[in-house]
Amino acid sequence: MKDAFRFQNKLKDLMVEATEILQDRRNIVKVKTTHLRSKVLGDAQDAVVEEVAPSEYAGHANEVAAFLMSILEEREKLCRAIHTAKGGLELDMDSEVGLNRQRQELAEVFRHMITLRNSEKTIAGGGSGFRFNGEGNQVSYRCDATQVTTIDFDRNKIRGMATALSKKADEISMSLDKCLVNTEVAYEPPFDMNDSFEVILSDYIEKATVA
Repeated sequence: MKDAFRFQNKLKDLMVEATEILQDRRNIVKVKTTHLRSKVLGDAQDAVVEEVAPSEYAGHANEVAAFLMSILEEREKLCRAIHTAKGGLELDMDSEVGLNRQRQELAEVFRHMITLRNSEKTIAGGGSGFRFNGEGNQVSYRCDATQVTTIDFDRNKIRGMATALSKKADEISMSLDKCLVNTEVAYEPPFDMNDSFEVILSDYIEKATVA
């Protein structure tokens, strides 16, 4: 299944690159500019300049569009094959991936909690009060303050929860890895995953031309 997911990403990348070709207007239109020199000088020859397209596939817009449709069909086919393969597993991979992420995040929250300690510190000038001055007016004044911090939870219980979550997350991760490595996906790639975009698209255009 791991190779199936890798090929799924390959197909996605191919679509991105092919789409960029068609999204560049210069690849799907021909622009020809005629310099009307003869209108200025009767014996001068008009000059025709054609804009150069940025892609070598500019003259194959129809084939590139058809290539995109074929890659989309392959993605649909592969998605169905992966879905079928997942259906035969005892583990619900999609759900467990999300749950495992939540387990890990929650364990991290608990681990942070158990790092807290009871403490006491003096804050210079951190306190305040009111008193009457010599004229009988109430005025504020500053004083030192003692701040005591006490943890308000059962450290052992929280530590136990963090440990249990981490253990469960590790077990599920191992199970997910086994599913990825050992589960067969009934899908035959139409080309080598290591081929470049240029090779894959050129081969497609060549086959389409012959057909």
